[in-house]
Amino acid sequence: MFGYLKRLLKTGAAYQVAEAVAKIIALILLPIYTRYLTPADYGTADLLLTLVILVSIVGRLGIIEAFVRFYYLDDDQARRDRVARASTAIVFITTTVICGLSALFAAQLSKLVLGFEDSTLWMITTLGLWSFTNLEMAYALLRVDEMTRIYIRASLINVGLTVGLSLWLVVGEGDGASGLLAGNFIASTVVLFGLWWKLRHRVGIRIDAPTLSPMLRFGLPTVPAEVSVFALNLIDRTYLYRVESPKVAGLYSLSIKLAAVVIFATRAFQYAWPPLAYSITDDNEAGRLYALVATYYVLVTGIIVAGLTLLGRWAVRLLAAPDFFDAFESLPWVSLGWAMYGLFLIFVVIAGRAKVTKRNFPAAAAGLVVNVGLLFLLVPTFGIAGAGAALCGAYLVMLILMYFLTRNLFTVGFEWIRLVQLIVVIGGLTVAGELVLPTDGVVGFLSRLAVWVAIPLVLLVTRFFPPAEIKRLRELGGRLRRASAQSTPAVGPRTEV
Repeated sequence: MFGYLKRLLKTGAAYQVAEAVAKIIALILLPIYTRYLTPADYGTADLLLTLVILVSIVGRLGIIEAFVRFYYLDDDQARRDRVARASTAIVFITTTVICGLSALFAAQLSKLVLGFEDSTLWMITTLGLWSFTNLEMAYALLRVDEMTRIYIRASLINVGLTVGLSLWLVVGEGDGASGLLAGNFIASTVVLFGLWWKLRHRVGIRIDAPTLSPMLRFGLPTVPAEVSVFALNLIDRTYLYRVESPKVAGLYSLSIKLAAVVIFATRAFQYAWPPLAYSITDDNEAGRLYALVATYYVLVTGIIVAGLTLLGRWAVRLLAAPDFFDAFESLPWVSLGWAMYGLFLIFVVIAGRAKVTKRNFPAAAAGLVVNVGLLFLLVPTFGIAGAGAALCGAYLVMLILMYFLTRNLFTVGFEWIRLVQLIVVIGGLTVAGELVLPTDGVVGFLSRLAVWVAIPLVLLVTRFFPPAEIKRLRELGGRLRRASAQSTPAVGPRTEV
């Protein structure tokens, strides 16, 4: 069982250790960007980037999700190549059509979304939609075969180009939000063409109906659910941008940027988890692994969220200009929301393993409704902290519903006692520290740091880790350290706005 954890950590690290380096670079550049960009610029760029990802989910028709599932049906390489070519072809065609229409109505769409007309900014966003969606498909080709070295090289080029172009356009040319987005999307386009050439034997340009038909039957029902889930990330930004102000939306966006550590962990899990989960053929073994992974995911992300909650104020002071300091108010909530999203992915895989993807949508739709209601209820009183709390409330509803909707599809014996123990220890110490301890100065920082460090110690004392598990974790840690010492460090697939 711990061998699977090792594999999950290894592949997740290959995909996301790189992104961790990219996020470190992005955080280092924050003091520069926040002095050349206003909070309104930052809010505009982040809103459009989020919109790109949302429309991308629609444009790919659930094919990337279906590709990962259908790839592992058997070991026949010819069939796998047909699935790859069919998948890349349909994603290319649908994105090209959508982006052509977007470019045609650039003026009208920019005014509809932003409240003002800016065709240039919208054309940059359209390029981003096309390159981002097709690049996600290309990365999926690499992930299914765990081609981590090629993934890492592509990531290195992407990050290098993004950083260089963004600095030139934002700092050198003073292009504001347009420069920040163009730096990201031009880099992604260059990397996409490179991967297409490298993987040309698996990239298709013609529709293969017999191959695509079952994949679409699997993938299309996932689209409404995935759109609803990701819409949570767009609705809060749009609400803040249009109802409050672009400045308030910019502060909220910066808090998401500062939640980089938990986002890194969640995305590593998002990329590495489905291929591993679907590759296990024995249902009993898979059920035990799903339960263990859920426990350790809560452990890791819970400790990260606790650190961001207790020490977030100092992170904002260190990394952002003074005008952005109020971003700390929503940092604990958006961090918790991202962590809860990773748990939701476990239930999505459970439904996908049973090939019953239609059950995802009711939970996602309910979460969307709850999110909208909580935004209207909480934001007028609590500002951006209320927006973050609304996100967490939506994910809580989604998790509860997904558990009941999937528990009869595939049996997973979740470790409820250990999960409750994690919530009590991590949540209790974090909330106590946040309410009682000072919020500034050296004493405040050191006392909060002490509470954070105490969390794993309290878990040890309260016997969260059985002796046998401690032994296996030590062995796993030793193997990973030896493997890390023999590998070359790398950077990640994309640099965020």
